[in-house]
Amino acid sequence: MGVFEAVVVFWSAWWLIFLPILSAGTRSQHEAGTVTPGTDIGAPEKVLWLWKFIIPTIGGTLVTFLLWLALHMHWLDFMIPKA
Repeated sequence: MGVFEAVVVFWSAWWLIFLPILSAGTRSQHEAGTVTPGTDIGAPEKVLWLWKFIIPTIGGTLVTFLLWLALHMHWLDFMIPKA
């Protein structure tokens, strides 16, 4: 796997992990009971942005490493048809 392929795998994995956890762990202002005037009651009360970026970064790195390892150790060679 070259550098370009590794970047593509990392970027794809990062987004596939980031989007589902974007709404995880957030409470609406209505659920918290503190609605700020002028905002929608469904708006999030507090978003922990640092964790929303750390988790996909670790996950994307892990996915990229595992794919590189599988390719480097030839674990996926059985999928290539023999001519």
